[in-house]
Amino acid sequence: MNSNHDPMGHAIADYHSSGKAARLRVFSPMFDEDEIPVAMLFRPFDDMPALEQEALRAATGEILDVGAGAGCHSLALQAMGKQVTAIDISPLAVATMRERGVLDVREQDFFTLDGQYDTILMLMNGIGIVGSLSRLPAFFMQLDTLLAPGGQVLCDSSDICYIFEDEDGIIDLTGIDGYYGELTYQMQYRKVKGEPFPWLFIDPETLAEQAAAHGYRCDIIARGTHYDYLARLTRP
Repeated sequence: MNSNHDPMGHAIADYHSSGKAARLRVFSPMFDEDEIPVAMLFRPFDDMPALEQEALRAATGEILDVGAGAGCHSLALQAMGKQVTAIDISPLAVATMRERGVLDVREQDFFTLDGQYDTILMLMNGIGIVGSLSRLPAFFMQLDTLLAPGGQVLCDSSDICYIFEDEDGIIDLTGIDGYYGELTYQMQYRKVKGEPFPWLFIDPETLAEQAAAHGYRCDIIARGTHYDYLARLTRP
C-alpha cells in the first residue's frame, strides 16, 4: 500500500510516536461522517470487548492475526505465551507493530498469503475484508490453503439490519439493492485520504449458509449486545 493513501497507517504511526492523533474520519454513502478513535487500536486485553477476549483465549497453535493494525491482539497473544504471525497491508502499521514488540509481523495481503495456521483471527469485523458476498468463494478457497488440519477461523461481524429499523422496531429490507451488509467506506487522516474500499458486514445465518456451501461448519460461539457475534469456522 502506498503510504500517501494510507490514512489509518498514518494515524497509527502518529499515536504510537506521540500518544495522540488527529481524527481518523470515515465516510460512507449510507452514513453520516464518523470517526475511529485511534486509541482504541492500542487498547490492552482488559479493555477489549468480551467477544475479542473470548477469541484470544480460544486461539491455539500457530495463529494468524489478519489485519492486525497496531498489533493489540498480537501483543495480547504474545503475553499469553502464544505464537502469532501478524499481517497487515499498511507499511506504517507494520512498522509500528515491529516497534511495539510484535515478534512476527509481515506486510501482506491475506488473499496472497502462503503457509498454514491452526487459528486464523479476523477481529474488529475482520471478515469485512472479503468485501462482498460474491468474494466469499475466493475467501473459502484461500482458507482451504491456509488452514491446517483441525484448524479454526475465529471471526466477528455484525448484522447491520438494525440500520433499517423504523420507529416501531420493524426492520424493512425491501428496496435494498443487493445484500444490505455490503458497504463502501473511505477514510481520511489529516490530508491523507484513502481510496474507497468495499466492506462486508454479514449476518450469522448468511455466514453459516455460505460456509456450508463451501464445506465449512459455522458455529456462533458468542454474541454481543448489539447484533454483533463471534463465529468459529471449521472443516468437518
